[in-house]
Amino acid sequence: MSKYKNDYSKQFSEMFKALSNEHRLEIFLYLAKNCFPGELSTDKEMRASVGKLGEGLGIAPSTISHHLKELRQSGLIRMERKGKTIECWIEPDTLEDLIQFFQQAKGGK
Repeated sequence: MSKYKNDYSKQFSEMFKALSNEHRLEIFLYLAKNCFPGELSTDKEMRASVGKLGEGLGIAPSTISHHLKELRQSGLIRMERKGKTIECWIEPDTLEDLIQFFQQAKGGK
């Protein structure tokens, strides 16, 4: 097996491992759904603060922080501090990679 295929498999394995937790999946889907229809963007409007995520999902702040760390380490989300606020978002390339993964899995192009 080539190194590329090993790296590719490891990358997706880490992503799916992170998404196997119910709270992390909820956070990821919340971030994905808050993009404008048909668009993927890292513009400020597409970002959610940690506090807003907690309120929207009914998850305690300490729990949100833990799950965001896991999502970030797996490469699913990005985070950036803006003063006292921490913003998080999904990189458009990450969603595109996941879409391509599933298209290849079903035999598509």
